[in-house]
Amino acid sequence: MDWKQAWSTTANTTNSALDSLAPVCVPFAARWDLEADRRDKLRTPEHLKALMAAQKEHNAARSTHSTAKSQQLTARAASNNPFAAGRRAARVASKAAARHERDTRAKLKAARVNYPSTLKARAIQAHSVHAVPGVVASALMSTSTLTVWPAATSALLIGANVAGLALGRRKLRVSVDESVSLEERQLMERLDPSYWVEHAPDRGLSGTVTTPPSMEPGGIRCEIRLDGTWTVKTLADKADSVRALLGARTALRIRITSASRGGWAVVTLATRSAAAGVSSLWTPDRIPSDPLMMSLALDTETGDEVLIPFDERLLVSGASGTGKSWSFRPLMATAHLRGDLLLIDGKGEEANIWETACRVAVERDEITDAVDEAHAEMNRRKVDMKARGISVWDGRQLTVVVDEGQVILALITKDKDRLQRLIELSSLGRSRGVVLWWATQYPLTDGGAPGVHKLIAPNLLTRFSLRVAGTTQAQVALDDCAHYAPHQIPDGREYRGHGYLKGYGPRMLRTWTLDDAGVRALPKSIWSPAQTSGNSSPRTPLHLVKGTAALSGTESNRDKVLAAVQSGARTAKDVADATGLNKGTVSREIKTLTASGAMYRTADGRLLPGQQAA
Repeated sequence: MDWKQAWSTTANTTNSALDSLAPVCVPFAARWDLEADRRDKLRTPEHLKALMAAQKEHNAARSTHSTAKSQQLTARAASNNPFAAGRRAARVASKAAARHERDTRAKLKAARVNYPSTLKARAIQAHSVHAVPGVVASALMSTSTLTVWPAATSALLIGANVAGLALGRRKLRVSVDESVSLEERQLMERLDPSYWVEHAPDRGLSGTVTTPPSMEPGGIRCEIRLDGTWTVKTLADKADSVRALLGARTALRIRITSASRGGWAVVTLATRSAAAGVSSLWTPDRIPSDPLMMSLALDTETGDEVLIPFDERLLVSGASGTGKSWSFRPLMATAHLRGDLLLIDGKGEEANIWETACRVAVERDEITDAVDEAHAEMNRRKVDMKARGISVWDGRQLTVVVDEGQVILALITKDKDRLQRLIELSSLGRSRGVVLWWATQYPLTDGGAPGVHKLIAPNLLTRFSLRVAGTTQAQVALDDCAHYAPHQIPDGREYRGHGYLKGYGPRMLRTWTLDDAGVRALPKSIWSPAQTSGNSSPRTPLHLVKGTAALSGTESNRDKVLAAVQSGARTAKDVADATGLNKGTVSREIKTLTASGAMYRTADGRLLPGQQAA
């Protein structure tokens, strides 16, 4: 047997057990030390002099009172008349002496408070009260055999007091991984119970006790015991005091939540990101095998992949510069590869990228046509479902994406019919396989320029929010989960694409991103009403075209329009038919080519290449 190894194992086990018991005894030891320190500070020479004077005066008063009582008894014996002058005088003197003794006793009591005994002496006195009678009781109760339980009980109380002080004053060993940074090491040392309990009262956190912190993939995690009237909410309201006690930098995210048991809270310091080592670039391999789910992001605290329903209506919010467009693209690509995608783009920049892959609508007439056709498709599916006796659409999903919502509402807000059709798409379309996804920089339902209509917002049950402007926007963006505080996400490039998912918990997520090249590599599938009308059977999902050769040879829309005109197309309709592009895209490219001189429009509206015009 290796005695050295056995001794080391036993010592480590014992130290670990003592370390786990120490936080329980820290409050007791802290109160003991505070009281002992208070008593020591009061034991000054001035207070001692006052106590001795009070004791001397009280002893003199007691002697005077005793003499007066003796004289009163003598006067009573000398005369039977209670109203005799001698008895009256003795009675008055006795009352005055008693009153003086009471006054001096009160002064002596106050002097003893000002110059108290040491806490150690008081503890010895208190333990003597039960120790001496316990020993005597053990001796008296013993006959033929020794009865030890009274003395043992007293000894146990004394031992508990000594052990509680020893454990409470024990300096815990804070095991810190060598891989932690200097900042993390300092934070973990300040979260150590020995430091926390000593300094917590200075920050108004008296009554809270931490446990030894631990390092997790998302940062530092520590449980805090809440004594007295403390609750998780009151501790969360004191987050600034916690930050000051830890000396944490202002930009460091501190989250205080409920633990798995009552009376405990969990503080999490986001010193790390569990998603830091994982590429954020989205690929079709990220599409889950479950056809009802799609991948949204990674949990920055646990590193887990977060999935959301594919067939659920969605609201994505994020101020300008938060990465909303790039974060939204992977979801749109999933919808495009799994079914049909219709992008209604209020600004137009995203349409420039997506028009080679799916149906887009940018101009006013394109937007109104898209809303009408999507609404008509929803109604056609209703008729088809009734004819086939089904309650949920079993064909391809048509995903209608609105980005930017504020611009779209501004265009159709006075067109009551089309606004109503858009509202009906949000409320009636899901069961018919027409799902509305809404993206906006301005998650507001009121005011002169709302980002989402107040009758559409309640239907968008899945909500993801990047950083927004303020609490009002946060309320709309996450509804009853606005306390996740998306408006407090730091404003920096490293936090682009980071946000919160309603109902998931206040843990920050890092979304996947898809660049322009990734969108252009998607296969082309332009939705039209005739494409799905009367066809309820699901078609084979689209797949991403692999290989860099195809990407390098991709022809731009401008080249396609110019080539069509050079091939004989003379009207915008001819160009649209020849290229397969929508009317809005063709119109924009014709204007650009005409302005650059590469194309010429005759007086009768015919299009000619620039060379022929020359």
